[in-house]
Amino acid sequence: MRILVGSPIQQKPDILRLFLSSLYLLDTKGLEVDYYFYDDHNAPESFALLQDFKPLGKVKIDRFEDVGFLYHCDEKTHYWKRENIEHVAWMKDEIIEYAVKEGYEGLFLVDSDLVLYPQTLKHLVETIGNASIVSEVFWTRWQKGDRFLPNVWLQDQYSFYQSHSNQLEGKELEAAKTQSELFLKELRIPGVYPVGGLGACTLIKRDALKAGVQFRKLYNLSWLGEDRHFCLRAAALGFALWADTYYPPYHIYRDSEIPGAKKFLDLIQKRITKDIGNKLTLMMLVQNEEHRYLKQVLESAKNYCDEFVILDDASTDNTVELCKEILEGKPLCIHSNPTPQFGNEITLRKQLWEMALKTNPDWLLCLDADEIMEEKAQFKIDALLNQPTYDWYGFRLFDMWDEDHYRDDQYWNAHNRYWITLIRYQPNFEYRWHETGQHCGRLPFNVDELPGRGDGLRIKHLGWMKEEDRKAKLERYKKDDPGFLVGNAGQYKSILDPHPQLKEWAE
Repeated sequence: MRILVGSPIQQKPDILRLFLSSLYLLDTKGLEVDYYFYDDHNAPESFALLQDFKPLGKVKIDRFEDVGFLYHCDEKTHYWKRENIEHVAWMKDEIIEYAVKEGYEGLFLVDSDLVLYPQTLKHLVETIGNASIVSEVFWTRWQKGDRFLPNVWLQDQYSFYQSHSNQLEGKELEAAKTQSELFLKELRIPGVYPVGGLGACTLIKRDALKAGVQFRKLYNLSWLGEDRHFCLRAAALGFALWADTYYPPYHIYRDSEIPGAKKFLDLIQKRITKDIGNKLTLMMLVQNEEHRYLKQVLESAKNYCDEFVILDDASTDNTVELCKEILEGKPLCIHSNPTPQFGNEITLRKQLWEMALKTNPDWLLCLDADEIMEEKAQFKIDALLNQPTYDWYGFRLFDMWDEDHYRDDQYWNAHNRYWITLIRYQPNFEYRWHETGQHCGRLPFNVDELPGRGDGLRIKHLGWMKEEDRKAKLERYKKDDPGFLVGNAGQYKSILDPHPQLKEWAE
């Protein structure tokens, strides 16, 4: 497949250098890849970087000698004017015209402030299938201090909900907010999703290019942004828009993000993978588990885990002895705290993490003492570990209310998303934690910056099956989070619902 990588470029040298470095690292095996840069610089150093770019494929560089539309950006944001946008749109359309003329089967249009995973292009080519337009999703703080938001949207200018009304009030407004949050959460889960708008990192197949997709301004539309006009044309021509979330690039939106981009690129180059012989280390927190589910959980885990790292939070029963008994003959690192730290979960999670790293792990599986993988894990887990592509997997978590049923309602629906539970340890990656006493997460929160995906294996959460356990958990939440600042107040109150909505579990 012949692919043209195209980019209009008016970029600072330090950012451009990182972008080009990631292009060098792209996996192009089985593809014929050429490059077309439309240089819009007045910086000699940036133009020199483009001239020095020597990949395997051909490189075409067109240049404006007199740049008339410089745009301003600072640590706050980018300040685009209509002239800037229309100029960029013209350059992108020139690249499209060239791709059509030269017979390329696909055009990968990518902005020059992105650092790409090596797998990105090849993955998009494999993913697109019968579709014609797909973008790789990345996340940006458009205004410094804001939350991270994606380069894709569902409707209109930049809406994360779908509605037939321009003015939302009351229930419609609340529904839009809920849909927006669900959409943003969904995009954090590896997959391919239909969207209404996209841009900046997009693979376009030849059928869409020949049909007339363009970026130039539609005369009867006031929206700013050439990507909006492209997406409306594509939809009008009958082409669906898709968003891929497997390999999110690093977006260098401001100069202060350059160090992070360098670390990202360094990790890509130093990323450690093994295709065979990976060991799996189970890491687990325990406290007074002797008469609960620990025996069942560990007996199951023995079938597919190679090593065990267990942190006991000052148990007063025979939890530690039970662990040693069940895991006899297996490599086991176990430590007991002299005093309990359970009210400060982040301290325990970090302590367990450090214990696990001392074992020189390949892969880490983090389960709680009341969580058990379904039986087929023992037959499938090796295939998840012994591959070079992914560094994490997410599994669906089912809150069991008895042996044969799980809870399923507005507050109990963890099984509708993938929870990152299994990760390949990357020693060159900077892992970061949510610094909250409760609900801090079992693993560093930024592991999804590495390539990963959801998997069909399921986890049974047994900790809600007994009424006495439900009552005890509610009392602990009331004590540790009295103002409902971390957890969900509605969920807390629903724990003792006498008539919960249940569904049958099936292996």
